[in-house]
Amino acid sequence: MPPQPYEGQGQKAVAAFLSDRASLRGAPFRLVPTRANGQPAFGCYLPDPYAALTHAYGLMVLTVGGDRVSAITLFGDLGLFPHFGLPRTLPG
Repeated sequence: MPPQPYEGQGQKAVAAFLSDRASLRGAPFRLVPTRANGQPAFGCYLPDPYAALTHAYGLMVLTVGGDRVSAITLFGDLGLFPHFGLPRTLPG
């Protein structure tokens, strides 16, 4: 699947984008910290509406410049999770 490029500049724009995505999905991500190529990253999980579980959704990698996040890249390949020590599901 090709990337879906979105660009937002500034803290308010990025916060609004992430909030909008949460409303479209119906729930915010549950984030589990990890690292990818030396950068901060998070396993992103969404709650299962029928069970007390959260399911892997994607791996979010932050590109940091100085003390700011300069890019957020979401990888949807769930096969990456084991390489980062992340499970496919978590207790809800």
